[in-house]
Amino acid sequence: MTLIKSISGIRGTIGGKVDQGLTPIDTVKFAAAYGTWLKNRNSSQKIKVVIGRDARISGQMISDLVISTLVGLGIDVVNLGLSTTPTVEVAVTMEHAQGGIILTASHNPKQWNALKLLNEKGEFISGNDGIEVLAIAESESFDFAEVDDLGKVTLDNSYMQKHIDAILALPLVDKKAIEEANFSVVVDAVNSTGGIFVPALLKALGVYKITELYCEPTGHFPHNPEPLPEHLTDLSDKIKEVGGDVGITVDPDVDRLAFVCEDGSMFGEEYTLVAVADYVLTHTPGATVSNLSSTRALRDITEARSQVYSAAAVGEVNVVTKMKETNAVIGGEGNGGIIYPDLHYGRDSLVGIALFLSHLAHKKMSVSALRDSYPKYTISKNKIELTPDIDVDQLLLHMTLNYAHEEVDTTDGVKIYIGKEWVHLRKSNTEPIIRIYSESENEQMANDLAERIILEIKALI
Repeated sequence: MTLIKSISGIRGTIGGKVDQGLTPIDTVKFAAAYGTWLKNRNSSQKIKVVIGRDARISGQMISDLVISTLVGLGIDVVNLGLSTTPTVEVAVTMEHAQGGIILTASHNPKQWNALKLLNEKGEFISGNDGIEVLAIAESESFDFAEVDDLGKVTLDNSYMQKHIDAILALPLVDKKAIEEANFSVVVDAVNSTGGIFVPALLKALGVYKITELYCEPTGHFPHNPEPLPEHLTDLSDKIKEVGGDVGITVDPDVDRLAFVCEDGSMFGEEYTLVAVADYVLTHTPGATVSNLSSTRALRDITEARSQVYSAAAVGEVNVVTKMKETNAVIGGEGNGGIIYPDLHYGRDSLVGIALFLSHLAHKKMSVSALRDSYPKYTISKNKIELTPDIDVDQLLLHMTLNYAHEEVDTTDGVKIYIGKEWVHLRKSNTEPIIRIYSESENEQMANDLAERIILEIKALI
């Protein structure tokens, strides 16, 4: 069993002993810490928190525990039920709430769940805020409400439509062009809430030829829920079978987005942001941001328009901070995360779908042709499993020293630039692994670079 407490929330596998898995006691303890933190920040007003969850098997149990704990603290709860991460983020500001909790383990397998914490802006809490929440949890500094001061729960299933309406109202979302394009779309929603939200959005955009694959929100993931090529073979086959124009897949909480081309080949999750940014920059020139592990293709298309590209540390909160600093018009992460500040500062697959289809409709070309119009880079994504006795920081220091003759960036882990190639090593915040991302001009070169680095790390271990 695994339990990971971090500044961004608490994530773990269901079951096991207290403090070793995401047990009911750990869930209540962390929800109480977050609620107490909100009360400390807003001592003079009644607190309201928005809650939503993905379709995981454990979701209802975790939701009941979190909601009851917040009510016990005297906090009012707006319960969206089955929802998406970006929808909860949007709802926090629409509700003028003081915070929000998304119950999802994102791309992790079904045995995982998590509490992801938002502030009053509907954005993930900062590192310093997270430290405060962890300290409250450790000290168990909770003060629960008396019976007359308990919070109340409101069920609200209106936010899917509110979120979709907000997307349709964006000037760059061209419903007319999408409708005229008459796209045939295949959707793989890995049997989570994307199976509800993505088809609803497509219909609102004027897409009527929709083939649904794994769109029942049962929480029984039919394949690994991370939207990587090796997990999308069924989607690829289905597109070819029905003659679809584009395949769309999202992760369980709908904040990561990937496309599959009409011939069943992968558009590439790294190029989700590149394509959407291309469309946004065409109509609203400005700065762009992605994280250090993302393809340099975004930098290429940004600088080709004489605009400024910036790199941020990995993590949505870091990308958002850099986007605000640079007043970026579009940003995100190479894992298929689109952040479009005209709607909100959060990764949002739904707005990504609307902007991508608008772009495709304007381009009047196939998805594979659109992909081939961008600078060609390949990222090899690898990882090394960790054991408790491994000193990751010492490992990364050794790698920094070994490559001191090259350009090295230690903003977030270690990123080593070797000519036109790069390799980024960092400890995951959500899993006991070291992530090893490498990029080069083709797959073989990227894999060779990654393999070289992996062998060097294993030698050090």
